[in-house]
Amino acid sequence: MRTVQHPAVEGRPLRTGVLMPARDLAVAWSLIALIAVLAWLFTVGQALDMGVEPGTMGMALPLFLLLWVAMMAAMMLPSVAPVAVTWAKGIARQSTGAVRAVRTTGFLGGYLLVWGAFGLLAYGGLALTGHLVDDHPDAGHWIGAAAYALAGLYQLGPLKYVCLRHCRSPMAQLMHYAGYRPPLRDLRVGLHHGAYCLGCCWALMLALVPLGVMNVAAMAGLAVLIFLEKLWRYGPQLARVAGIAFLALAVVSLFQGWPLPGLQPSGDMGM
Repeated sequence: MRTVQHPAVEGRPLRTGVLMPARDLAVAWSLIALIAVLAWLFTVGQALDMGVEPGTMGMALPLFLLLWVAMMAAMMLPSVAPVAVTWAKGIARQSTGAVRAVRTTGFLGGYLLVWGAFGLLAYGGLALTGHLVDDHPDAGHWIGAAAYALAGLYQLGPLKYVCLRHCRSPMAQLMHYAGYRPPLRDLRVGLHHGAYCLGCCWALMLALVPLGVMNVAAMAGLAVLIFLEKLWRYGPQLARVAGIAFLALAVVSLFQGWPLPGLQPSGDMGM
């Protein structure tokens, strides 16, 4: 049987040289891929029915949070998969396949719980912007410019790169996680990593305010950007390029409507 090497994570410092069957890796990757695909199918199906509109589009908070978590799973799991799989490799030595699947799910559950909590803030912000645009249509330009500007400035700021370095170094993370103890160890690991991921990517989600929360093209574009930032060799440089692009969009949004599909009525795109 073909094997790969992995670090030990069961309450000890990481070390190399422990063999793990390749099929164990396949189980972890398959689980994450299945969740991500199902999340994309659900999100796209909902988006096609709802369209791109300002605010919360009439959704109550529970429905919004359900859709938000599905969106985050679709957008974020491809980039978090290497960390989750590395964690699964670490727990494989002393676990059965079923236990590994449960523990990997616990990690992903903790990760998505962080983004679900952020969804509460997102709902409040979208509700506010929706009311402002309804009452003052021209406010969309200022809201969009502010969202792009904040996203751009954060992309260029130091905190972004503290969190991005953490997300780009899964082995260093797992050396810290190795000291975690039950109960709910895997959930806590997911929460911890999710907090760093939130610190890395929350400002990018601000772009969904002017672009539209249910804008599938925008979601896909941001998902690709996040994936490349975390996994590509030139990810940090790409993050800076994206920051400059957001700042440029902030300026353009003050005078043009095309960067603001999520902040104006359908068909009113050419201001």
